[in-house]
Amino acid sequence: MVSVLDSIITGVREDLQARRALIPHEQIVAAAAAAAPALDAHAALLAGRADPHGVRIIAEVKRSSPSKGALAEIPDPARLARSYQDGGAAVISVLTEGRRFNGSLADLDAVRAAVEIPVLRKDFMVEEYQFYEARAHGADLVLLIVAALEDEKLRHFLALTHELGMEALVEAHTEEEIARAVALGAKIVGVNVRNLKTLEVDVAHYATMAQHLPADVVRIAESGVTSAQVVADYAAQGADAVLVGEALVKDGEPETALRSFRSASLV
Repeated sequence: MVSVLDSIITGVREDLQARRALIPHEQIVAAAAAAAPALDAHAALLAGRADPHGVRIIAEVKRSSPSKGALAEIPDPARLARSYQDGGAAVISVLTEGRRFNGSLADLDAVRAAVEIPVLRKDFMVEEYQFYEARAHGADLVLLIVAALEDEKLRHFLALTHELGMEALVEAHTEEEIARAVALGAKIVGVNVRNLKTLEVDVAHYATMAQHLPADVVRIAESGVTSAQVVADYAAQGADAVLVGEALVKDGEPETALRSFRSASLV
C-alpha cells in the first residue's frame, strides 16, 4: 500500500522534472553560488535556551495541508512573514510544495525579500537539484525527512547542505529515525508528532521521543500546536524551538498569537 508520504514524493519528483526542464542543473548551481550568504539558522534556534522572552518559534507560511485541506489563502506571504518577524519568530518556514500544500518558490522569494531572519524551505527534498534551488532562492535552512531518505542519501544531503552554507532541520518520528539522524551528524533534529505515513497526530509523542534527543543537538517540536499550552508543554519537555503552522495562519492576528505562544513557555 502506498503511504501518504510516498504519494507526495511521487508528485514532488514530477514537478521537479518540469522545473529542471526550464532551468538546467548548471544554471541553478550558478544561481546558488551567486546568492547572498545564508544566515545562521543554527544560532538563531539555539538561542532559545537562554531567551528571556520564551521558547523560539519557527513560524510557517502554509496555505494547505494533506490532512486539513485549505487553511488560509495568504494572498501576501511577505506581509504574513513580517508579522511573524515582528512577533519574535526565530525562523520563518515557507512551504514550497505545490500539490498538497499550495506553496511555491515564489512564496519563498517573497518571504526572503521581506524579512531579516533565517528562512526555512520546507519541502520534500529528494534530489540534489532542490538544494541548489533552495540556496538560489535565499533559503538558510532546508528540511530533511529521515523517513523519506536512506542513510547514504541522508548523509550526502547533509554534507551538500553544509557545503552550500545552509543548515538542515532533520525530521524524525520514531526512536530509530532519531538514532539515524544523530549518527549521521544532524545538528538540528525535529520530532514531528504527525506520522507522515498516516497523517495521525499525537502531541504526547514528543515527550516520548524527547528522551532520545542528545543535549548537543537543537531540539525542535513539530506539529500538533492548537494552543499556547501545547507550546508550553513542548518547551517544558525540552524543545528549544517549536514549529507552528496552522494555528498561526488561521489566527486573525498572527503577531499577537506568536507572542502568546512564546510567553506561555515562561509560566
